[in-house]
Amino acid sequence: MLRDFLRSLAPPTPGSPRFIAAIVMAQVLTQIGAFTLPALLPGYIDRWNLSGAAAGWLVGVFFAAYVAAVPVLLAMTDRLPARHIYLAGTGLTALSHLGFALFADGFWSGFVLRAIAGIGWAGAYMPGLKAVADPLQGTAQSRAVSFHAAGVGIAGAASFAIAGFLNALAGPTAAFLAGAAAAACAFAIAAWTMPDKLPARAHAPAPAVLLDFRPVLRNRAAMAWIIGYTVHTWELAALRAWGVTFLAWTVARQGAPAWLPGPTTLFTLAGLAGVAISVTGNELAQRFGRSQVVLLAMIAAAALSLCAGWSAAISAPVAALIVVIWNATIYLDSSALTAGTVQTAVPHLRGATMGLHSMAGYAGGFVGPLVVGLALDLTGGGTLLGWGVGFGHLALVTMAGLVVLRRMARPT
Repeated sequence: MLRDFLRSLAPPTPGSPRFIAAIVMAQVLTQIGAFTLPALLPGYIDRWNLSGAAAGWLVGVFFAAYVAAVPVLLAMTDRLPARHIYLAGTGLTALSHLGFALFADGFWSGFVLRAIAGIGWAGAYMPGLKAVADPLQGTAQSRAVSFHAAGVGIAGAASFAIAGFLNALAGPTAAFLAGAAAAACAFAIAAWTMPDKLPARAHAPAPAVLLDFRPVLRNRAAMAWIIGYTVHTWELAALRAWGVTFLAWTVARQGAPAWLPGPTTLFTLAGLAGVAISVTGNELAQRFGRSQVVLLAMIAAAALSLCAGWSAAISAPVAALIVVIWNATIYLDSSALTAGTVQTAVPHLRGATMGLHSMAGYAGGFVGPLVVGLALDLTGGGTLLGWGVGFGHLALVTMAGLVVLRRMARPT
């Protein structure tokens, strides 16, 4: 019995179910505080007197900092154990949330702390995914990627409800402190779980130049999925950043029946539904083909983005229903797009490939919230036209990305 207990305390073997579960749990805890600001954005807009563009920058700088940091941090995982990068990422995440809770008092202090959070997530998200994917191959690898994406999605969805609950209970400081504590727990899990050595390589060593993405750019198949992921993140980030604010504005404009949950709870339900759809989408991709699932998801998401903003003219329940369904269609191809990049990457360049994948995707994540904010400002603030244009631009972006993805994915 003592031997079994001591064995249970030993770090799990990389690639084992225990290892995957531990990394996914760490990712969940790191992600818990990521969307505290979007969840509480209506209050900060009022408290700090933010314009739409300023609010978009405050949310979007997280993605901009991520874009700047992730190619360096993830490419370094081809040279250093992912553990080192991951511990730095979770540590910065915890410090950024703690700083926002204690010191943020306006746009610029919030801007800097959100940028630190973006750097922290750059050190945690894709390095954690790489740690899960490296020991596996084929279907096992694809499913592990899907479980990882599901864990991150569940945490992202739950962060809205958790932030809303803690804000109602004890104010926004408590919500950010909870995010800091969760990231600190993720740091502890990673310190126990992740090996302090590089995985054995079956092929050539990593390139001598750290940020040489030329071999990745020549991989046409991987670039097709990277472009698809860029469009996906552009749309998802725009909805995540402004979804709660849009629903709150719709309820204030139209009123809402007593049975309709509040905006943060609604967005949590939308996110949880999206996670289930994401896992289902990956399984459908295994059966019917990844390209077919992505085609269906992107066409449906484009159509719903055209309808979402204008739905506020009908009623709050209709707007909420469209947001939930739209969010689900965005998630439908989430795992399929990332798995496509992972599986088409050259094994010894997987870190660099995933770095470019994540960098390009989060560049879209930076632009999306900002464009919605600019659309609101240019149309006179919170107006029906502003929401219609702000969300509607995503249809053009999504369809353009779909055309490029399908052309590049064709065999040459």
